[in-house]
Amino acid sequence: MKANKERIVASWIGLILLCALALPAAKAVANPAGPAAPVPIHRTETPPVIDGRLDDAVWQNATRFDNFLTFKPDYGKPTSEKTAVLMIYDRTYIYFAFDCQDSDPGKIKAAMAKRDGIDMDDWIGVVLDTFGDKQGGYLFEVNPLGVQMDGRINADGNGDASFDTVWESKGCIHDKGYSAEMAIPFKSLRYPFKKQITMGLLVSRFIGRKSEQTSFPELSPEGGAIMTQAQRIELSDVKFERPVEFIPALTYDQGSSHSEGEMRSTGRNTDFSLTGKLGLTSNLTLDATYNPDFSQIETDAGQIDVNLRYSIYYPEKRPFFLEGMENFNFATAMEANTIGAIVYTRSITDPLLGVKLTGKIGGQNVLSGIFALDEYPGRLAAEAGDLDLAGRDARFTILRYKRQMSQDSYVGGFFTDRSFAGTGNSVGGIDGRWRLNNTSYFEYSFFKSFNRELDAGRDSQGHALGLRYYFSNRHWDVDLGFFDLSDDFRIDTGYVTRTGITMVPAFVAYSLFPKSNFFQRLTAFWWSYHLLDKHSDLFETYNHLVLRLSMPRQTQVRFDAILGNEVFADQRFSLSGWRVRGVTQLLKQLYLEGGYRRSDRIYYDPQAPFQGRGSTADLFLLFQPFDKLSTSLGLSYYDISRSSNGEKIYDYTIWRSRTTLQVNRFLFFRAIVEYNNYWRKINADFLLGL
Repeated sequence: MKANKERIVASWIGLILLCALALPAAKAVANPAGPAAPVPIHRTETPPVIDGRLDDAVWQNATRFDNFLTFKPDYGKPTSEKTAVLMIYDRTYIYFAFDCQDSDPGKIKAAMAKRDGIDMDDWIGVVLDTFGDKQGGYLFEVNPLGVQMDGRINADGNGDASFDTVWESKGCIHDKGYSAEMAIPFKSLRYPFKKQITMGLLVSRFIGRKSEQTSFPELSPEGGAIMTQAQRIELSDVKFERPVEFIPALTYDQGSSHSEGEMRSTGRNTDFSLTGKLGLTSNLTLDATYNPDFSQIETDAGQIDVNLRYSIYYPEKRPFFLEGMENFNFATAMEANTIGAIVYTRSITDPLLGVKLTGKIGGQNVLSGIFALDEYPGRLAAEAGDLDLAGRDARFTILRYKRQMSQDSYVGGFFTDRSFAGTGNSVGGIDGRWRLNNTSYFEYSFFKSFNRELDAGRDSQGHALGLRYYFSNRHWDVDLGFFDLSDDFRIDTGYVTRTGITMVPAFVAYSLFPKSNFFQRLTAFWWSYHLLDKHSDLFETYNHLVLRLSMPRQTQVRFDAILGNEVFADQRFSLSGWRVRGVTQLLKQLYLEGGYRRSDRIYYDPQAPFQGRGSTADLFLLFQPFDKLSTSLGLSYYDISRSSNGEKIYDYTIWRSRTTLQVNRFLFFRAIVEYNNYWRKINADFLLGL
């Protein structure tokens, strides 16, 4: 049997290589970003007034870019509306001005939203690759009213909006479209401090009602990773201002709960916290926190939390952990990989103390580290009456190193450790990306885990191997992988859904761009994985066939056919079914999104699992009657019945309502009400923010 498994694994690896060789060979096309030499940006001694109007005399001498072309829904087409960006800088700020013309200004979509809440509006933004290393950059966007969104993007252009920094912006809608201005302080960025700095620049505009996204410079799927196509710009004589920040906080809370027909107090608590930031150099930052206050973080939206094979993944929202989090991403992190994260900072539940170092040393070395003491395990032990463990902290140590190479290639390594009361878990490993040509790359990862128990005889080791090949051009997207995880592999600092598997996932998509004013893009794709469950020696397969239609008004409709099964508790169960889903900005004031799925499913009881069937539905409605008020209603529904006799086991519904009055960009009133019918609970959050 073992030899047979080895032959199967070898065959799967061979299949990946065969598919890779069968794909069309990619020519090394020239980067369409413009001239090889960087463009010098005009320097000013007179900063503009940031009011959203482009009437300052200083803009007349600014560096101008206006050769925008589309990259959504298709690539390299003339834009429907004219766009120009103006750029200047002084010793302490970079300034941008945007002239966004629109033939029908009354249809411009904009709302006075919270920060980072403009993704459904029209917007324009820039990406700054401040190191010029083509590995990623800072993202700054504004909607036509000047509401901000910022974040980080990686070499492929995939973004993370959790990053926040300090900058200034204003916007103005007028009879020819809209205009906007930005002022970004250098102290809010990380960059190499030297006489001349070469950066990468991307500018992008989105027009929601047309489902059109344009860019300067032109972005082409044959041009390599997105950040390698950025326009190179040059700045000189920039002043370094060391970031220094200390934020003390004093919090008081009083809780109540409803029990036996009456509301009872659950106690009062007063707490002190201190968070600080220090720029060691222009590109290396030290963050530290003591007893951090996370009370201002909005409550996570409710999710279906029963009949789960693995725990729910919640995104990180806590400010201390956000800066530099993109450095902890790892290669081979495709959708099917059962390792969701090597560093999942929400595993540090209630830190008493935290220290974090993020940034670069030299031109190519990225170094990141976290040390934290977590009070949560000791508090949980105290609540359980375990006096030996009560009050003890879990210790986290996380280190990440990357050596950047040409284009978006890199080699890297991880070390993580979590220890608590004599037990622990350590993980070490390597990962990397190798750019093969402009349209394809290869990634790899290998991690080894060491698990320590109180009884040394129960110590164990495990491994995780990952390989990935990716190819993309105008019509084709192909993503192939190979993963092998041993039974005893574990990452206490990360997020893993399943071990003891060997798996080959595959994604193949083909897109057409019809000459139609209604259908902008038609995409058919096959997403699948084929897996050997080592616990049971059983195979499983999952095949998802999709037709997706893209139209104006951010409208997409997709139809899915599912043919698959899953191994659980040494048995194979069916997952076959169908799904339909749609999303549209139906009116300027009304956004709709929803879907319905009917399929076979598993009742995940390890002792007595059974084949079930059920429905999943979700609906999201956002209504914005005017630019300062928005209200949304969300529905999540899940049910399961026994396939053998149709007996319904349960149904689960969550309703969530959220209403926000955004008085201006800084002052808002928010009310969130959520009802969970399964647990018969109502949660309400009311927040005044300034």
